[in-house]
Amino acid sequence: MNDGRRALSAVTDGLIHITIPVGMLQCNCSIIGDPATREALVVDPGDEVTRILDLIGRHRLIVKAIVSTHAHIDHVGGLSKLHQYTGAPVLMHRDDLPLYQAMDEQAAFLGVIPPDLTDVDQLLKEGDVLRWGPFEAQVIHTPGHTPGSVSLYLPHDAGKVTAAAPKKITLKDEAGDDIAIEDLFNKTIARDNSQEIVAPDESEQIPPHAPQLFSGDTLFAGSIGRTDLWGGSMEQIMASLQTKLMHLPDDTIVHPGHGPVTTIGNERHLNPFLQPE
Repeated sequence: MNDGRRALSAVTDGLIHITIPVGMLQCNCSIIGDPATREALVVDPGDEVTRILDLIGRHRLIVKAIVSTHAHIDHVGGLSKLHQYTGAPVLMHRDDLPLYQAMDEQAAFLGVIPPDLTDVDQLLKEGDVLRWGPFEAQVIHTPGHTPGSVSLYLPHDAGKVTAAAPKKITLKDEAGDDIAIEDLFNKTIARDNSQEIVAPDESEQIPPHAPQLFSGDTLFAGSIGRTDLWGGSMEQIMASLQTKLMHLPDDTIVHPGHGPVTTIGNERHLNPFLQPE
């Protein structure tokens, strides 16, 4: 897609992941889909719902849930319209409901028209698991930027598919005993002394993709979320980072709410806010 603005689209390791910056503050809206079932999550549809719907339609995706990492206007401005068009439930942490209901004040702060609001269908909490297709995302409550900020973590084995063990087919051998057809085949080959046949494993796994973290505005490449807005707390955001996100594997790919992709390892070693004093 080339509409003059940055858009990231990838189908890797069996995962459709599209990120588009939307709205005046360029919030990263993420669409995470399963190529097989076409089920998808939409994370932080802050604005430009027509563009988001166009991408959903191009990839023939079925939106199973619309997730808000937090309730700042630039992340939730499109919730109502996207819910209206897809019928998908809207998910948000309980502690950000007051912030969502204060949309008039947020809009006045930015000098913009307040967006329509919608009902929140499910209140997220620490430890919830969101499932779509073969994938699952763990909800991590990461307060600090806002009281109800959450991050979504897809572990390395999310979406892992294990094939069923192949059914054994047996035949009768010369003595009248049952023998598996693959054993009979191997026996025949062995008589010819041509090569050794190694039986396949009874199950095969699709290699898992790297862990993924959708961090909202808690963690950025080289920075962290600001704490001087409604309900922000430097003490809380540092606790969320140090006791939760920095415990994730270094190879975890981080998709922030604004700006470029990074990894937990990069931020652990290079982010100035996360270095020991």
